[in-house]
Amino acid sequence: MDHSGLLAALIIMLFVFSVGAVPQLGGGLCAHLIQSAGFPCTEHRTKTEDGYLLGLQRVSSRSTIVRGEMGLPVLLIHGLFMAGDAWFMNSASQSLGFILADQGFDVWVGNVRGTRWSHGHVSLSVKNKEFWDWSWQELALYDLAEMIRYVNTITKEKLFVVGHSQGTIMSLAAFTKPDIVEMVKAAALLCPISYLDHITTGFVLRLVKMRVDEIILALGFHQLNFKSNIGTQIMDMMCDGHIHCDIWLSAITGKNCCFNDSRIDFYLEYEPHPSSSKNLHHLFQMIRKGSFAMYDYGMWRNLMRYSQPKPPVFDISQIPTSLSLWMGYGGNDGLADVIDVQHTLKELKSKPDLLYIEEYGHIDFLLSIKAKADVYDGMIRFFNSVQKVSSFK
Repeated sequence: MDHSGLLAALIIMLFVFSVGAVPQLGGGLCAHLIQSAGFPCTEHRTKTEDGYLLGLQRVSSRSTIVRGEMGLPVLLIHGLFMAGDAWFMNSASQSLGFILADQGFDVWVGNVRGTRWSHGHVSLSVKNKEFWDWSWQELALYDLAEMIRYVNTITKEKLFVVGHSQGTIMSLAAFTKPDIVEMVKAAALLCPISYLDHITTGFVLRLVKMRVDEIILALGFHQLNFKSNIGTQIMDMMCDGHIHCDIWLSAITGKNCCFNDSRIDFYLEYEPHPSSSKNLHHLFQMIRKGSFAMYDYGMWRNLMRYSQPKPPVFDISQIPTSLSLWMGYGGNDGLADVIDVQHTLKELKSKPDLLYIEEYGHIDFLLSIKAKADVYDGMIRFFNSVQKVSSFK
């Protein structure tokens, strides 16, 4: 049964009514999810070049022996409509953030602007449309750049970066900039995306065809907040009985094989986080144009902003071969399609280490109950091998 039409109508309602302040949960991410699991955690805050206040969390091992010898820093970058809590949604033995900490890594958790674990702006209110005037372009060149700089400054070490979905878009764009990539030792990209023109999810393709992104911007809606009152009611209706939520999720991301759907109510306590309408529009531009480029303002505004009629591309062939890369992707992923991943690989000058899992979908790389054995153990071996090679140089 094709649910994409009904889902499209519900999502349009969410977009139209998703206004209001970003809801804040009492306390920070450390108090909510991390310290309660027995892991030491501290809250940090930094400011981007354009004035956004970002929250980061630093997580270390439960073992005092491991904690006394802090390992290399790892920065975790979440996907669209998510935040740093995405890395801690399952048990300590199943969640990447906890696993890395217990393996002795110095874990740093990033939260981009607009999410509930970040802290606004030095002068703008979330009620101002100017606050939401950004896309993943700014998340890459301002937010990720600042988080990398902050962790590098505190630790005095080059860091590992782990991105999922939108976090990989941000990473690949940022790594084309020499001043950013020079602070990074290696990166692991889960569901890597730099091209989106072969996505297979019928629901998203329907929204693109309907030009929902352009409609909501034309109507003056700049914030996408699924945790508004009406948004929460519609989300509850979509996820009634859990089975329905799995259907909706599969319609958006592709079929996921291995996440624990009995925890959906818990996941929905934290997800989804707000984002901007402009960000959605930029992603839909990528689908329509088949390009990995900056935001397209139209010819005349492009000329004013970029001094050229078309937006500049992010040339991933400029990512230096000295940056070691590891990528994990799945055969059932409707967003990071295998054809698009292959396009990315062809443009890179380096040859990343690859993990392909036929039955995995987009969410499995975060929430699969088998992800430790299937994905994370291999990622950790990769990081350890990079560090071993670096130690001999």
